[in-house]
Amino acid sequence: MFGKIMFITENVAHVETTSTAEELGDLMNVHVVFEAPDQRILGEVEEVDAGTIKIRFLGEFHDDKYVSGVIRKPVLSSKIRTINDQELNAIVGVYDGTTFKVGESSIYKGYQVCGDINNLFANHMAVFGNTGSGKSCGVARIVQNIFSNPNLISYNANIFIFDAYGEYRTAFCELDKLNRAYSYKFITTNMQEETDFPLNIPFHLLSLDDLTVMLQADKHSQIPILERALKLTRIFCKNDEVAERYKNHLIAKALIAILYSNQITANKKNEIFKILEVCHTKDFDFDSTIQGLGYTRSLSECFEIDSNGNFGESVLITDYILSHIDEDLEMTEEPKDAFYSMRDFANALEFTLISEGFQNNEQLYDDSMLLKVRLNSIINSKIGDIYKADQYITLNQFIRKLVDNRGKKAQVININLEDIDDTQAKIIVKIMARIFFEFCKTAKQRATMPFHLFLEEAHRYVNKDSDVYLIGYNIFERIAKEGRKYGVLLNIISQRPVEISETVIAQCSNFLIFKMTHPKDIEYIRTMLPNISQDVIEKQKVLQPGNCVGFGQAFKLAMVIKMEMPNPAPNSNSCNVNKCWGIELNEGAELEVPIEKPNLMEEKKLPTAFVSQQMADRLNASNQGLQNGQPLNLSDIMSSTNMNGSVIAEQVTPDTNNNVFFSNQAEAPVENANNMVSETLEQDELVTAAQQQTIAPTNIIQDINNNN
Repeated sequence: MFGKIMFITENVAHVETTSTAEELGDLMNVHVVFEAPDQRILGEVEEVDAGTIKIRFLGEFHDDKYVSGVIRKPVLSSKIRTINDQELNAIVGVYDGTTFKVGESSIYKGYQVCGDINNLFANHMAVFGNTGSGKSCGVARIVQNIFSNPNLISYNANIFIFDAYGEYRTAFCELDKLNRAYSYKFITTNMQEETDFPLNIPFHLLSLDDLTVMLQADKHSQIPILERALKLTRIFCKNDEVAERYKNHLIAKALIAILYSNQITANKKNEIFKILEVCHTKDFDFDSTIQGLGYTRSLSECFEIDSNGNFGESVLITDYILSHIDEDLEMTEEPKDAFYSMRDFANALEFTLISEGFQNNEQLYDDSMLLKVRLNSIINSKIGDIYKADQYITLNQFIRKLVDNRGKKAQVININLEDIDDTQAKIIVKIMARIFFEFCKTAKQRATMPFHLFLEEAHRYVNKDSDVYLIGYNIFERIAKEGRKYGVLLNIISQRPVEISETVIAQCSNFLIFKMTHPKDIEYIRTMLPNISQDVIEKQKVLQPGNCVGFGQAFKLAMVIKMEMPNPAPNSNSCNVNKCWGIELNEGAELEVPIEKPNLMEEKKLPTAFVSQQMADRLNASNQGLQNGQPLNLSDIMSSTNMNGSVIAEQVTPDTNNNVFFSNQAEAPVENANNMVSETLEQDELVTAAQQQTIAPTNIIQDINNNN
């Protein structure tokens, strides 16, 4: 079959062939070995001519172990043969406690491709492919195979699937049937089953970076506002004497700044009342009592303007305000175990905006108003419910709560984002990713509790945005660069890799590429992954659904893998249009055709008439005769009516069980035949007149009415 090596160019050997044309057809993509003393080099047949075979070098075998890459080329006298079973097992892998089944080799039937668990799941992975190419089924099958391995009980696994469509629920809802120790948890914002859990992220666990992302800050000047508000929120949440004094201090400084300004008295009063309306305490409220010498005044009365245009109690109110200013309070430290809500933060934001340095600054005011609008929008929407909490919990307790499934440890946690818009879904995924990263980074023992984040439709979340410009990093890029050492691993699933951050893709060590056809996506992968060969690029273009090219650290070499259909499968099937459109009729029956009466002659809405197909054909024939200039003959039409002019409708009811818009019609509507004829002809003739401009519809209808 293989003759001598004719010559070697770069990484390809040109070999003579002794086979017939029929035998040569079975050689494509077959692996061969160049064997010589102390040398076994693996190659793959990539091109077959009439008398020449081109074989590309892939790697070498050393002591029955395969090593990717070739340091030295084979000698010209090497014996060339096809790969044997022992060598093939060294490439596709052996199924044991350290591996799992990825799928079946598309080249070598009956051989399972077994990936090394550490090499695949201790590194970042990317799954790319067109819609309908089998990405969701492939991911579901991989996770199912992990827990189906009888040689390994993956009890401590923490697989978080951020599900854009809620399609993975059906794939893992029976996880406990594989082993009673396993458990699956479904978290959603739209609970419909008793086993569902609500999506909840306590607001007090959010950091300054999280708030910057949540409120979509786009200027550096907005960050100090949020930082100050967060500090005040944590101080105020204690509701103790220090918190009350601090609030009074902030209000007093804001009021005294206005009193000492050069504004007219009326404007001063307006500004002061604006502050007291949004920021008030028991000491600074419109009804607060201020003690004078032998008399009392309410706070609002102190700001009444006298006949001279001044505050009548300017001395009293000034002394009162100054008595509440305490600069030492600015050194108050934030409590570490503060529990507060989103509304508490909104209240603290109001105090921030009256603080020194923020007042009378139009730029900061405009920037802060945008933050306030976005914050209140979240509070007053269903998204705000996600960030509510009943009591204070620590970061560790929150993580423990996430993996708890009514007393059982959950290995697969499915977070359904189907009912959340893309903007808020992106924010939630970023916040969750930051929480996981912080938890693992601050753990006493590094990388002892790995978290695998599967991001379905990753191009929605992992893309280029303003995070790096504002806070100095993007959480997904940071995890891609640093997460491996802490045990936070990304598994990105997308149909548009060109929209995903270059940094994240560059840090992925393993790839499953399903069929992709868009030239920009293909070129992007080729550019971002310099080690990917042209052969891999060409292979993925012609893949069948459910087949992928797997390559990377977990695979000895790039190979085409046929993924087994997951059982049970995710709910990711395409719409069955044929089934949705079609209905069934009894043999010999006719379908009733709905004819809508257009509102052409009068404003009132006309009902819908149902006639048989036979009746509709007769009406159309009558219309056609009228268009051809022939007199209208109503005898044929009237033959389908009784003496009272009511339509004799054949009672044919289609099977509408698969149609959610129509219920079964017990009886077809009956109307006066003359009116039906007029309205039907009116519809057809108006269309014809508009097209041919030869017949006036109103005259035709009048003639018909006269005949009737």
